[in-house]
Order: sequence, then structure tokens, then C-alpha cells
Amino acid sequence: MVKKLRHDFSTYEDEQYEDEMTPRWEPIQRPVVRSKQTKKTSYESNVEVQRWLKEQGVEPQPSPTFQSSFLSSQRDAPWILSSLTPLYEQELIIDVLHVVRSGKEATVFCCSAHPATGLQYLAVKIYRPRMFRSLKNDADYRYNRMQRDEQGRVVYGSSRLRGVARKTIRGQAVRVLSWIEYEFETQRLLHQAGVHVPRPLAHVGNAVLMEYIGTVGHAAPLLRDVRLEAEEVEPLFERILADIALSLSARRVHGDLSAYNILYWEGETVLIDFAQAVDPAYDEVYPLLLRDVTRVCEYFASYGLRRDARQLAHTLWVQHIARLEDPGLDEV
Repeated sequence: MVKKLRHDFSTYEDEQYEDEMTPRWEPIQRPVVRSKQTKKTSYESNVEVQRWLKEQGVEPQPSPTFQSSFLSSQRDAPWILSSLTPLYEQELIIDVLHVVRSGKEATVFCCSAHPATGLQYLAVKIYRPRMFRSLKNDADYRYNRMQRDEQGRVVYGSSRLRGVARKTIRGQAVRVLSWIEYEFETQRLLHQAGVHVPRPLAHVGNAVLMEYIGTVGHAAPLLRDVRLEAEEVEPLFERILADIALSLSARRVHGDLSAYNILYWEGETVLIDFAQAVDPAYDEVYPLLLRDVTRVCEYFASYGLRRDARQLAHTLWVQHIARLEDPGLDEV
């Protein structure tokens, strides 16, 4: 018996064929060209902005004495720490607990208050210098309030404001100072006048420290985010309207009032965000007052409370003009 050899000729032929067809050249190895990446610098690191921070006493330090575990994961941690360090050194805050809310112009944090303040929590609003790149309707407000020129001198709605409006880094940094100073002073003025606003405590550089409304981990919501009980509607409307009237008597019009910048906490409302407040002594302010009153009326109209916004604004304005002509009316 003859044993047949098992030979897979097909495999052999395939290998031989592949060997014959294998190319005898190596592909050209082209060097990898790496484009040089230009690192984008932050606006806050600009020389002029840093100089402004130094002038305000908040020069960023490489290793600030104030540290917070909460901020360790924040992208802008060095900038935030530099802004908060003066408040820590002045024994006003001891730690940052959480973000209350954040927007294009600023971020608000809830902080543990230093025992020396007699309070448990405080809110700190940290403004970004870049906010003025996208500030809406800037010209509508700038000429109706105090500003600073590029030399830091206080100026009002006049031709000297052209230096403030210039698109230079120095000009933008000066505008930051003007707007933050003005908002802090406005909030302080309104609080003293009896308007329901968070009590302001301190202002250093680009940080404003104020009363915290809410509990830790649960800040007071915006009015637009709550559902009012039927019995709350009219009293809260009258409370807000009274705050608008008190603001006028203190020579301030909010300028951007709506349910987006009114807090609601335990049955009460609190006005916030005064970056666009204006002095009614200047021209073209009445339309801003009318818009404030209209927005408030529109919000409460959703609850069935109907009021004539134009009539209300007109009455408030006439009363304000009367007080300007006869200051003794405020004493009556």
C-alpha cells in the first residue's frame, strides 16, 4: 500500500505568487511637519490689566496665601484667588463654598464668612475685565453716570468720555474700575435708602462682597424660576414698585430690571445687579424707567395682575421731578 503524501500545492503557489508580486521598494518616509501652536493669552494676563490690578491692591501672586479646595478645579482659579485674597487678608471671608451663578460679566460665589463679620455666609461677585467686550447698549448707560478717563479722573457725560470709550486695553481696564465702583456705590446708596438689596460690605479691585441670600448649597432663586402663591402676587408687586420709587428718590434707575435680576427668598423679593443703573438727573433716562416698570408689570400679568405700566412710570417720574424742584417733599 502506497501512502500518498499530502501536499497543499495551492498554498505553495499562493506564497510563490505573493513573493513574486511583492514590491521591491520602500515607501518614502516624509518628515512630520508640526505647525507651531500659538498659545492664546487670557485677557486678564495683559500687562495693562495686571497694572490696573496692582493699582487696586489685588496684584496676582504666584502662590496666594488664600487657598480653597473648591477652586482647585476651576479654570480661572489663579485669577479668582487673586481677587479674593484681599478679602481673606482683611478677615472678611475664610473659604469659598460654591458658585451661586455665573454669567458673561461676573461670577458670584458663596463664601464662609470670617467670624469677625458676625455672619455665617457672604456672597462675593467677581467681575471679569473682558465683560466690556460684550456689554450690551453700553452707550445708553455710559453717558448717564460717573466714569473715569484713562488717567483715572472722574468724568461725567461730556466730551472727556471719549478717552474712556477708546478700545485700548488701558481704556477697558479703566472702564472696569468705573463700572465696578459705580455698581458698588449704587448698591450701598440704595441699601441706605431702604431699598431691598443685598447689604454691600466691601469692594476691592474687581470683587464686591455682600450679604448672601439663601442657605449654603441653596442660594435664593431668581423670581423667574419660582411659582408664586396667589396671595403673594399683589404684595410682591407693590414691594418691587416701592423699591423702584425709593431708588428714584435716591437718584437711581435700575436700567435693566426684570424677573431675571430679582431674587425671591422666603416670601420676599430682593433687587440685584446694578451694573447698568443710571442717575435720573441726566437726559434720556425716562425710557429706561418705563422699561423697568413695563417688565415688572409683564411678569405679574402672567398671574392675572393687570397694571398700566405707562401710567405707573409716568406717576413715579412726575413725583421724582417734583422732589427735585422741591426737596422738602421728601421730608413730608
